[in-house]
Amino acid sequence: MKIDFHTHVKIAKASQFMPQYFEDMVLEAKKIGLTALCMTEHFNTLRFFDIYEYLDKHYSYKNHYYDIHGLKVFTGMEVDVKEVGHILIIAHRDDIVEMREALDPYTVKPNFIPFKELMDLADHYDTLRIGGHPLREGTPLTQHDPEQLKRLDALDLNGRDLYAYEEHSYIKRLKDFANHLGLPIIAGSDTHQYLQYGSVINVSDQEAENVTDLKQMIKNDHYTIEISEQLNLKVKSAKLVKKLIKSTLDENGFATIYNQIALSDKTVGLSG
Repeated sequence: MKIDFHTHVKIAKASQFMPQYFEDMVLEAKKIGLTALCMTEHFNTLRFFDIYEYLDKHYSYKNHYYDIHGLKVFTGMEVDVKEVGHILIIAHRDDIVEMREALDPYTVKPNFIPFKELMDLADHYDTLRIGGHPLREGTPLTQHDPEQLKRLDALDLNGRDLYAYEEHSYIKRLKDFANHLGLPIIAGSDTHQYLQYGSVINVSDQEAENVTDLKQMIKNDHYTIEISEQLNLKVKSAKLVKKLIKSTLDENGFATIYNQIALSDKTVGLSG
């Protein structure tokens, strides 16, 4: 199994959910070799539930994932917490929807949910909890109570951060932080645009069918992290394309240029 624990299926929080964009993302994930991913869309993205309405209409949900063209898509969300920081919550589709509804009062800063309250909410469900980009400037997790952070299942080795910071020193700092908390590290590309897929992946000789399997895989250290030699190129190119698409968002959140980019991409043979 080759899995990415931190991915998005929208170009930005302010954008509408675009079915064609989603389909292209999934196909490209498969082309670079992923067999599974965790869809951790921002909990306060525009029209969050549109994603699930589309998936429920077009794809089957088995165990704890959607089967999309043979790719396992586990469901989750990325939640902002009051003390600053982003937490990835991965769970059964019904549990994600229910938790997201419970977070309705907390979607706008400065009213984000406190970290402890988010963990208390997650305790009512079978969840995988990951500290997203824990050392990123602007959204660090280092200021949190260590005893609360230990309620997480893992920390995120984030593809965007490996691009933004010096790789070896960043990995050392993250390992030191993880060791201090007694938490494992998993890889998440933080992809918003498909060129970024494959920048970092987790490889396991075990298949996962549900959240419990994923947690056991991490707890038992039955996986390795692979960092692409092309990470910088992947992240930089995705960043540039994302910036271009975002610049064309209209007042309703539709990216007017995307279909043109997708068509050009397929025409010149760049896709995959």
